[in-house]
Amino acid sequence: MAPRADVETHLHAFSQHRDDVAVVHRARRLTFGDLVDAIHRTARVLHAHGLRPGDLAVIVGGNEPEVIVARYAANLLGAGVTQPYAGLADSARGRIVDDVEAALVLVAPGHVEEADAVLAHARPVPRVVVDDALVAGVDAGPVTCGARPEDVEQIRHTGGTTGHPKGITYTFGHHLRMLEAFGGLLDGDRTAGTQLVCTTIAHAAGGIADRTLAGGGRVVLLDGFDPAQVLAAIERERVTDMWLLPPLLHRLLDHEDLERRDLSSLRTVVYGGAPAVPSRIAEAVRRIGRVFVQFYGQTEAGGISILTHEDHDDPELLLTVGRVLPTTELAVCDEDGARLRDGRPGELWARTGMAMDRYWKQPELTARTITEDGWVRTGDVGFLDDRGYLHVVDRLGDVVVVVGGHVHTAEVENVLVEHPAVREAAVFGAPDADGSESVHAAVVADAPVDVTELAEHVTAHHGAMSAPQGVTVVEEMPLTDAGKVDKKALRERAG
Repeated sequence: MAPRADVETHLHAFSQHRDDVAVVHRARRLTFGDLVDAIHRTARVLHAHGLRPGDLAVIVGGNEPEVIVARYAANLLGAGVTQPYAGLADSARGRIVDDVEAALVLVAPGHVEEADAVLAHARPVPRVVVDDALVAGVDAGPVTCGARPEDVEQIRHTGGTTGHPKGITYTFGHHLRMLEAFGGLLDGDRTAGTQLVCTTIAHAAGGIADRTLAGGGRVVLLDGFDPAQVLAAIERERVTDMWLLPPLLHRLLDHEDLERRDLSSLRTVVYGGAPAVPSRIAEAVRRIGRVFVQFYGQTEAGGISILTHEDHDDPELLLTVGRVLPTTELAVCDEDGARLRDGRPGELWARTGMAMDRYWKQPELTARTITEDGWVRTGDVGFLDDRGYLHVVDRLGDVVVVVGGHVHTAEVENVLVEHPAVREAAVFGAPDADGSESVHAAVVADAPVDVTELAEHVTAHHGAMSAPQGVTVVEEMPLTDAGKVDKKALRERAG
């Protein structure tokens, strides 16, 4: 019988490796058998608490194994889940609890006070702490999967601080189709390895962890990103694979332990989710090895392009995000949706077969984002060069509109980090006293920087329009919970 959901497929795969270590977290090592039994026991308890197919549960936790167990158990019952980023305010997460009409709030050990703070901003919802005490003495026998193709399996919220949270929604049918069609997209022909999760499991790292476990591999969970802990874990656990956003890779490169740790076990470091600085990627290849793969895509759209290990041998290709995936159709469009040719930049439209089903409770936004024939308007600006490599200029939303035109922030960031004193740069628009917008930058510097000198440096490459009117020196870039540079925080500082 065909599986009803990817959770069923994954649990079957887990059962083939019952005695092998599946998850490592701090001093704990859980086998696949431990994981499967915990999922079935937890599913029985959640069913007793009233969780049913079509319901939604909110997870409050970090990167604990119990978060994985809670998600799989809820999905096994046919219920969907969402795990709002911990970086959101309690009130924002409370708004999400209300928005999804949560049937239960599932809490990982150590997060009870946090969950109560969130629920103080929501309507009354039962909370269940998912730990060993919850399932003590509960039958570990298989629970029948209750998933229905049309029901929500997962929602990822990219907003929620004000107004209506933007929830990117996937159904069970979507995930099962994606698993069948694209399950081996990044894996190729290789043996199972050890995946290090050092960013929130609620984002891309969680999906990659699922793929690793389904292949019989091992997942090592860290509670957050700390460069010293990451480097130590790679050496100690002989990590083969990991996912990083570029700002976090920069922090690894800048840490004093990089040269002292044995990183020879690494075979693939996938990076993406934010613009990459070509010079720093070249440095990473030189210092860590030929292990890097850039994956460009969106939570809404799915996978779009890939820059392979081999592509990283060519410095010019580091200016790109690789070739479009064979499973993806890409169009470069003007503001009216007409196709642009001859390498001219425009908004990237993608049809991947991996796109979200919809935005939660926002049909108008969904209709503006996904066309009737399945194209997703990514909001990214880019073009294809004559070799077929994709260049992403910037996000439409990150373009700074100044007198005389538009400034693409990624281009200015790449120029700033070429200055010998600048290690990292983030460029953003900030309001002037007259209500207009101008270009500002925040930099991490290795030496004193002169604002006038940096402005002249940018002017020489891109003209005076792109030169930052203000520069803030920071010790390190503030990051969102997903690991991206928090330009909103930088903008508030500059304000």
